[in-house]
Amino acid sequence: MHQSKPNHINAPAPSILLGAHLSIAGGLSEAVHRARDLECTALQLFTKNASTWKERDLSATDITEYKAAVEKTGISHMATHTSYLINLASPDRNKRLKSQHALACELQRASLLGIPHVVMHPGAHMGCGELEGIQRLTDGINQVFHNMTDTTTRLLLETTAGQGTNLGHRFEHIAEMLQAIDSQEKIGVCIDTAHIFAAGYDIRNRIAYIRTMAEFEKVIGIRHLHLFHLNDSKKNLGSRVDRHEHIGKGFIGIECFKLIMNDQRLRTVPKIIETPKSGDGKSKDRQNLNRLLSLVV
Repeated sequence: MHQSKPNHINAPAPSILLGAHLSIAGGLSEAVHRARDLECTALQLFTKNASTWKERDLSATDITEYKAAVEKTGISHMATHTSYLINLASPDRNKRLKSQHALACELQRASLLGIPHVVMHPGAHMGCGELEGIQRLTDGINQVFHNMTDTTTRLLLETTAGQGTNLGHRFEHIAEMLQAIDSQEKIGVCIDTAHIFAAGYDIRNRIAYIRTMAEFEKVIGIRHLHLFHLNDSKKNLGSRVDRHEHIGKGFIGIECFKLIMNDQRLRTVPKIIETPKSGDGKSKDRQNLNRLLSLVV
């Protein structure tokens, strides 16, 4: 075992907050039970169909059964992910208003369930430019928070691969977004390994990982990091294409994930896999989670 160094990468975490994004088929509580079956200590889920604008009103039974499942399993490090349709950066006013409504509904559902984090892709500027897109995005978030003073859930902006006109593929984008939010206690960041790699941030080996995390600390600050999405990448460095691969099977490789799993600075940051689920998804999730656990020293 290597000696501990000032960057703390080799220090093992006292507890491992690790899980997967799991299906809510059969009810929200079923995702929690699926997480227990996989021996997860963290979980990400959708609270509605992520591919439609149609909202979902939680019934008293939904909430009661979900909270009972959480109490029974002890899995409390949770996150939801917003609809893929949300785009607060859009130049289309109607699309922005629909997106604000959808985000508010997601935050409300998460609050009712006691889920601490909601993850959202920052969106795309659709040709209007990064500065204008970021301004629209942050104005929208501020409006949602202004109208929801009682929400207990923190919104996490997810780093992106940078496909098309998507925002959030540079750390500087995320930093600008954070700085423009009035309610700092309600905002944070989620790093997706496949996304930052596709965006051009090398994390394949120790030197590259240290350099990229140092840049994240300088530009954004690790204090703002509340969740990790651990995914390998089907596409190479700087491709700007978002395609997830199984842990250690893509262009990122296994060393990056060993560094993350043993980085003392990240010991309290929940880590979620969103790896491919074709075929036997449960078996694939178990393999990826076991592979990550095997890296802890």
